[in-house]
Amino acid sequence: MTPFFQLFRTTTMMLLASACILAWTSSHGVIEAVEFEDPVTEQRYQDLIAELRCLVCQNQNLADSDAALAKDLRRKTAEMLRQGMSDQEILGYMSERYGDFVLYRPQFTAVTALLWVGPFVLLAFSVWAILVPVRRRQAEDKNSEVLDEDQRKKIKDLLEGSPDLNTPSDSKE
Repeated sequence: MTPFFQLFRTTTMMLLASACILAWTSSHGVIEAVEFEDPVTEQRYQDLIAELRCLVCQNQNLADSDAALAKDLRRKTAEMLRQGMSDQEILGYMSERYGDFVLYRPQFTAVTALLWVGPFVLLAFSVWAILVPVRRRQAEDKNSEVLDEDQRKKIKDLLEGSPDLNTPSDSKE
């Protein structure tokens, strides 16, 4: 086999594989068309699916997720909107059925209090843990003895009377 034919065959195989992968991935990105009678209900639907978390993906809302459960929850949300349920009723149903985790902004309850208050408590504790040692050190510095004039004079006399270590000595070895 010639090198040109080998290169041609390899390139063709890679292009064919890329085309297959592209066709497979594009078939999974289907956008669901949900239609409502009025644009207000459509906007409510968009807001609700943006507010509800996908339980499979966990870091995506229902609007962004392609998981099967997310599709079911979008369908259920549209169904409840068509039945005339309010946004709070729909969010309450989802929360009751799947837990508060399904909501991106869970309500303040005894169960979620730690989630809401915890970061502020942690921040306050961190600030306290930093400030207490700093203030202690500052207080110790203020309380340390300040030299009076007599002590400064004694230290100056001692330093003047000591031999100068920077000049070479006269003794020869």
